[in-house]
Amino acid sequence: MTDPQRPQRVAVLALDGAYPFELGIPSRIFEAVPGLYTVATCSVDGGPVRTASDFSVTVGHGPELLEDADIVIITSIDTDFIPASLNPTVIAALGRVRPGARIVSICTAAFILAAAGLLDGRPATTHWRLTSAFRARFPQVRLDPDVLFVDDGDVLTSAGAASGVDVCLHIVRSDHGAAVANTVARQCVVPPYRDGGQAQYIEAPLPPAGESGTSEARAWALEHLDTAIGLEDWARRAGMSARTFSRRFSAEAGVSPGKWLVAQRVARARGLLETTDLAVDRVAAQVGFATGASLRQHFQAALGSSPRAYRATFSRAA
Repeated sequence: MTDPQRPQRVAVLALDGAYPFELGIPSRIFEAVPGLYTVATCSVDGGPVRTASDFSVTVGHGPELLEDADIVIITSIDTDFIPASLNPTVIAALGRVRPGARIVSICTAAFILAAAGLLDGRPATTHWRLTSAFRARFPQVRLDPDVLFVDDGDVLTSAGAASGVDVCLHIVRSDHGAAVANTVARQCVVPPYRDGGQAQYIEAPLPPAGESGTSEARAWALEHLDTAIGLEDWARRAGMSARTFSRRFSAEAGVSPGKWLVAQRVARARGLLETTDLAVDRVAAQVGFATGASLRQHFQAALGSSPRAYRATFSRAA
């Protein structure tokens, strides 16, 4: 069992073909706020690792690092390095991971977990471009290619590249609450909250030249979460019909306006529950839910927890 008085130990397993960008994500996120986590990198034999670029990296540890880790992260590798079957040294390294540790894959590392049998019968995700190849090799995995990450308890998988940031922030948020995760996000200058169920492939992240987008309307909504925001109100501010606004919003944000709005309200409620002693009904009013019952319903659906239980776990007073 993890000792709550000590930082959690994060071990990053670097495999040949690793992308340097993803290799750096865990340390940047987990060590942004000192004292919560320690991060170290290892390889299957303790030797240097060839990256997907034209250089190798020297790691500080061998596979023994995995034995005491609370969280093990395998970062993405170039598809040319994905083996038809796992190398015995990789199998041996994964065998060192202790029961109870959380295992996380970023992008193509889901192929490694699946080949090791760690995703059998589980929900998982990987990069959307690799959906067909993954399903052909691992039909026993319940693949969802349309999400940023999947949290299945002790195994978490994430989609391509930057979704590694999202899943690491999700872990921080789950362990220490939204206020700490928001601090980490500010330190790293990344969006503080992108829900795991958000689409990983956004068709039009920027509107076509000469056309307005929905970003200003989203910014306005964040400043007015405590008010009733209807689709017509949103569309009017963006100078579009409701139908056009809804279509463009989904294309730019990767999620429908309604789902985005609920997610932002729940995220704001988490912060208030952690940092204030406001009653649940007052929290609901400040984030735009009509009643405390509505907040409880959406909170339970999003987090599997009640506002009261969440506050008891994550409030600063607690």
